[in-house]
Amino acid sequence: MSTLSAPRFERILVANRGEIACRVIRTAKQLGYRTVAVYSEADRDALHVQLADQAVCIGPATVAQSYLSSAAILDAARRTGADAIHPGYGFLSENAEFAAACEDAGITFIGPPAAAIHLMGSKRLSKIAMQDAGVPCIPGYQGAEQDDDTLAREAERIGLPLMIKASAGGGGRGMRVVTDTAELREQLRAARSEARNAFGSDELILERAVLAPRHVEVQVFGDQHGNIIHLGERDCSVQRRHQKVVEEAPCPVMTEALRSRMGDAAVLAARACNYVGAGTVEFLLDRHGDFYFLEMNTRLQVEHPVTELITGQDLVAWQIQVAQGEPLPLTQEQITLHGHAMEVRLYAEDPAQQFLPQTGPVLSWAPAGGDGVRIDHGLRQGFAVGSHYDPMLAKVIAWGRTRDEARRRLIRAVEDTRLLGVRSNQSFLAAILRHPVFAAGDATTAFIADDFAEDASLRPRPPSSTTWALAAALRCQPAQATTGPASRAAQRLLLAHGEQDCAVTITADAEHWLVQVGEQRHRVQLLDGAAEIDGVRRPYYAERHSGQWWLQHDGWQGAFEDHSHRASAAAHSSGSGRIRAPMDGAVLALQCAVGDNVRKGETLVLLEAMKIEHSLKADIDGIVEAISINVGDQVKSRQILLTIRSNEPDS
Repeated sequence: MSTLSAPRFERILVANRGEIACRVIRTAKQLGYRTVAVYSEADRDALHVQLADQAVCIGPATVAQSYLSSAAILDAARRTGADAIHPGYGFLSENAEFAAACEDAGITFIGPPAAAIHLMGSKRLSKIAMQDAGVPCIPGYQGAEQDDDTLAREAERIGLPLMIKASAGGGGRGMRVVTDTAELREQLRAARSEARNAFGSDELILERAVLAPRHVEVQVFGDQHGNIIHLGERDCSVQRRHQKVVEEAPCPVMTEALRSRMGDAAVLAARACNYVGAGTVEFLLDRHGDFYFLEMNTRLQVEHPVTELITGQDLVAWQIQVAQGEPLPLTQEQITLHGHAMEVRLYAEDPAQQFLPQTGPVLSWAPAGGDGVRIDHGLRQGFAVGSHYDPMLAKVIAWGRTRDEARRRLIRAVEDTRLLGVRSNQSFLAAILRHPVFAAGDATTAFIADDFAEDASLRPRPPSSTTWALAAALRCQPAQATTGPASRAAQRLLLAHGEQDCAVTITADAEHWLVQVGEQRHRVQLLDGAAEIDGVRRPYYAERHSGQWWLQHDGWQGAFEDHSHRASAAAHSSGSGRIRAPMDGAVLALQCAVGDNVRKGETLVLLEAMKIEHSLKADIDGIVEAISINVGDQVKSRQILLTIRSNEPDS
């Protein structure tokens, strides 16, 4: 008579936030597990907190005191009786010390062994291990000597173009491309600083930069019985500042022979570190079909949904089953790929302002639906997007029988997703998916810098004449109106969108608003969820908040104000001498003092927001007159940080 072994765990704590916490909680609950959420004080009202069976506050908003605090998370597990921890991605997911601490506490870490995390978490050590294992690698330097002189000598040996990388890094942070030897030492300094702030380690490696390759990664999975397989590849070539923007599976140029070679190399890499669980081996693929090991991520990837959609597998369920000691659900021969899937990352950022992170309340949120569409998110109406965490809001994913069907579905899903209250990169994403180079499957890692650099989505897009007309109608429509406007005398309004004003004249008949915008005259009828403008009906979404009304219409999104009754004020030019915070953040460094002479373009303040370092520069020549901040201060968007008195005699 056989005896069934007792389950290893029954209650899973998810040591993360946002969409990945929601994603893991949903699968864990489907499998019958109880779930525990952890949250910072800033995330008290977050969606993942509501979804879990239990939730524990683990500290203030700053990540070091909450989501990166191993002690706080382990204490939350103890208090709730959680006997397993799923780390998601980011935060502590690739922290070998945390994985070991879970084991010491008798808690199952749903991830690989600490030794594998430690090895692959160091770009320097992992590259040495991969070279020893026979995995193709890029020429470079991964030595222990880290002083500037040593790195400069190695850079000269390797040659330009050169890639500087944070050894402990990921997500493009601590990464710099050097094309001019004169820039090397400053780029080393910047990479070290960013790496230290993001990962707590300033160790660097150097590599020969492979120009305009494809970034292709292979999903691997191992169990506790020595089985390791791969589930095909993903193409993640469309990137900005080494951050992935679009991911798809399979790779558009993949052949069965190349997939077999890359898959074998990925499994070899995983076997070299006795890997268990979900992992991703990343490669650079050149135009000749040669590929080189880049790094191994010892966790679930942000882009794992595209693999799930073409394989029909739930990778989080696989992670949990493997952590319970079960063998992999499928063998390599049983893995089949069907159709094509694409994913884009919806960010709170403004592409027209150099992708400046955005903050604000989520006034309205409605993810798109439709055949083949999946949206992973952690948003809810009323949630405030702050400056403490990564600006990714959601992942928009689509599957199709063919690559082009998946692409078309994804464009619709991006454009039809409703988000009001915080600016996002929706138009930027849709423009990428429509671009002929991407549509043809020809995009490389140089796509955004080369093919897409002049795209209109990267510049401020003023409201169209019809959008101004709709904004005016919304301004004048009574809040509770259920019928058309009553006939009324003409009104002259001065509407504002950001720094742009627009004078409109609006009147009404029994059913329509009649709006004059410059030389254009529009007839607007507001219906239930739609606006008919000049005989064409289109949906729109609008929300009022703090004297503004947010509008999403015809692929455009933004906020309006009514300046009709404001006294005319002189607009300040970009050279005002008032240096303001472009977003909420923390002051990392102050590189000037009161009385200093500064030149236009000189960096004065380093600000950290959403895990990215921003340089704030002087906008005029002059003398620093006043400084209102100190290093470490938390500042608000538009706050004046310092002022400069111009050298111009008439200023």
